[in-house]
Amino acid sequence: MKTLQVYDPPMCCSTGICGTEIDPALVRFASVLKQLAAAGVQVERHNLGQRPLEFVLNRTVKALLNEEGTSALPVIFRDGAVQLKGRYPTEAECADWLGAASAKGATA
Repeated sequence: MKTLQVYDPPMCCSTGICGTEIDPALVRFASVLKQLAAAGVQVERHNLGQRPLEFVLNRTVKALLNEEGTSALPVIFRDGAVQLKGRYPTEAECADWLGAASAKGATA
C-alpha cells in the first residue's frame, strides 16, 4: 500500500475525535492512519464538513454522494481504488493494512 485517501462524513473536527461522546472506532482508525503514515504510506483525510471541495473534485466520491447520499461515507481509497465505503475498517482489516505496510515497506 502506497496511498490511502479517506473521505469522511461531516464531523466536528478533522478526525471525529472530539466532543463528549467519542466513537472508539474513530480513535482506532486515527491511530492506524498515524501508524500507516509512519510506515511510509501517504495518507490523506478529507472531512465533508471542512473540505467539501475535495468531495466534488473526486469523480468517484461525487458520484457516490449523488447516488447514495452521505450514507456512502466514509469512502476509503487504497492506492487509488475504492477499498471501503459506508464504514470504517474493522480491527482485522486495520491489522492487515498495518501488516502489509510494515512487512513490505508500504509497497503491498
